[in-house]
Amino acid sequence: MILPPEVQFYEDVHLFVWRPRGVLDDAAINKVLAALEDLEGKLQAPFSRLSDTLAADEVELNFKYIIQVSLHRRLTYAGRPPVKSAILATDATAIHYGQLHAVLTQGSPIKVRVFQNREQAAQWLGVPIELLTVEPYGEKQIQSRGDFRCSDTR
Repeated sequence: MILPPEVQFYEDVHLFVWRPRGVLDDAAINKVLAALEDLEGKLQAPFSRLSDTLAADEVELNFKYIIQVSLHRRLTYAGRPPVKSAILATDATAIHYGQLHAVLTQGSPIKVRVFQNREQAAQWLGVPIELLTVEPYGEKQIQSRGDFRCSDTR
């Protein structure tokens, strides 16, 4: 499966990482949601998620869109095993929308938390910090740290 260039999936630790760049808007989120939901449909095992918004230059979202996405995720993931979704953000607007998403997904199997540093996010997700600091753009997107079977986008 080929993922968008800003997405990596680490098979061995069941971690989906999204690192948006530039403008964080409806189109960027719709693109990553399509990839996320496609991967959820193909995999049997649940996996954690990290949205690393630190490289986003600007946030162009609104309350209505965040509410729609959060309710959509509650419905599409209902009845599935619990997963953790960490949002890494330092921009006040991104933090605010991440917190809104966390509130709106409470009571669903998607447990959302917003973090301002990688170490705390890695600890909560139960993954090595190195996976949250590596940015393999344009290289291997689906990775197993043991044998690097992956999709190559070159």
